[in-house]
Amino acid sequence: MKLKQLAVSAVIAVAALTATGIALGDAGSGEASPIYGVKLPDGYRQWALIAPAQEAEPLNELRAVLGNDLAIKAYQDSTLPFPDGTVLVKLAWKHSQSPEFEPASIPGAATTVQVMVKDSRKYAATGGWGFGRFINGKPADEAQHQTCFACHQARVQNHDFVFTRFAQ
Repeated sequence: MKLKQLAVSAVIAVAALTATGIALGDAGSGEASPIYGVKLPDGYRQWALIAPAQEAEPLNELRAVLGNDLAIKAYQDSTLPFPDGTVLVKLAWKHSQSPEFEPASIPGAATTVQVMVKDSRKYAATGGWGFGRFINGKPADEAQHQTCFACHQARVQNHDFVFTRFAQ
């Protein structure tokens, strides 16, 4: 009986991961990032907003962090660590002043799309997270990807290596 329950649980887990866009840790389309093999998730631009952010110099960017359904639920429930299958996507643009309304900031040129994928087995050496940084839809070089986990580890280890807090 326990074996049957285990098999049913495994099927449910795979179905849940597939429904969130993470089927066995390898979802999305296009080229995969070096080191981690992360791809841009299909349909990510329709995901819910987790939070906006403004990055000061030297980056001078406006950012928006989006999440798949598992990410949104984890934020709403204050769940840490994030469950496997969580995917976060950060869109970034150069910060520009609105030509129509001087006090307003608007997105300028797009800079990067960054992706974090939670798979505690596949990415055990990096806190359970795989990283992807994309410029114009193409993965950035390996040197840029080598900096991802070290930065997250040094600054937000106590928040499951995730910088973004939920904007409620």
